[in-house]
Amino acid sequence: MHVIVDFCIVPLGVGVSVSAYVSACQRVIRDAGLDHHMHAYGTNIEGPWDDVMAAVKRCHEEVHAMGAPRITTTLKLGTRTDRDQSMQDKIDSVNA
Repeated sequence: MHVIVDFCIVPLGVGVSVSAYVSACQRVIRDAGLDHHMHAYGTNIEGPWDDVMAAVKRCHEEVHAMGAPRITTTLKLGTRTDRDQSMQDKIDSVNA
């Protein structure tokens, strides 16, 4: 099943700046070969369900390994069975 998610990971107990942790997650997602687009408050990711969820799990593992004792994550997701739709398709539909 194909899924599009909006993913926001927030490490807690690491100070005010979290850019190093976000950067580490971006590498995890990129290395997973998933189409993704970072925005100001998270990242949109699309791909096969299991691959996307594995990348989210790997982000948690990586951020904990970097020293974050606690993480809070917001995950919104959507799936369709009536047709294939990419993130760009959704944007193009609104722009049209």
